[in-house]
Amino acid sequence: MNIFYFLFISLLISNFSIAQKNLPKRKLVWNDEFNYKGLPDSSKWKYDRGGDGWGNNELEYYTEKNLHNARVENGRLIIEARKENKDDKKYTSARLVTKGKGDWKYGRIEVRAKLPYGRGTWPAIWMLASTTPLAWPDDGEIDIMEHVGFDQGKIHASIHCKKYNHVINTQKTDTIMVADCSHVFHIYALEWTAEKISIFIDKKKYFSFKNEHTGYDAWPFNQPFHLLLNIAVGGNWGGAKGVDDKIWPQRMEVDYVRVYR
Repeated sequence: MNIFYFLFISLLISNFSIAQKNLPKRKLVWNDEFNYKGLPDSSKWKYDRGGDGWGNNELEYYTEKNLHNARVENGRLIIEARKENKDDKKYTSARLVTKGKGDWKYGRIEVRAKLPYGRGTWPAIWMLASTTPLAWPDDGEIDIMEHVGFDQGKIHASIHCKKYNHVINTQKTDTIMVADCSHVFHIYALEWTAEKISIFIDKKKYFSFKNEHTGYDAWPFNQPFHLLLNIAVGGNWGGAKGVDDKIWPQRMEVDYVRVYR
């Protein structure tokens, strides 16, 4: 080794340190670490409630403030789908939303979660525009994570808008295989700017969608959105291969939700 080698290495380290210092710092603007017990924090979460199929012919009834379906225990949020009758539905579950309590335009959203298992489960970590009333798909949807139990381990990320959506088979989407997603916690993350949407699992990016600058039809993602966490049962996609009635209850466990700007 000679002095020139050590000078070269020292210069690389110095330049790396300067580059790190110049990186923009993220600021935590909203989070739930679930370090309490009982119902989800009402200052951060509310519920979508009902059993009308939610536009997808889903089979569950989403309950509100029901510890069987949504609770915090042992430092984790538990969303649990159960085989039990509610009104004319055979299953119950929960759909938690942050609308009016957490609405963001751009940033990074992280959800560390472990997913349910089995045919008929359809968990999702996703976002909708906070417009009232919401016009779908015109106002936009960002799917950070979707998983259907009949296709175990395949994680889906997608966006929907008027120009690109699954109804007209133009949705922008991609997948990644995560064989242990129902046994191990992973970080599902969205990075969203005025120019691009990128979706990650842990540190691996597997989906991106760029702003075409062609108008609202293709990019409604320049307004506040809110987060949704839920497990659907069956439905047009989740129930495409039926529902296994032997697997219930099934749960999605969430270790934390963090939003950075």
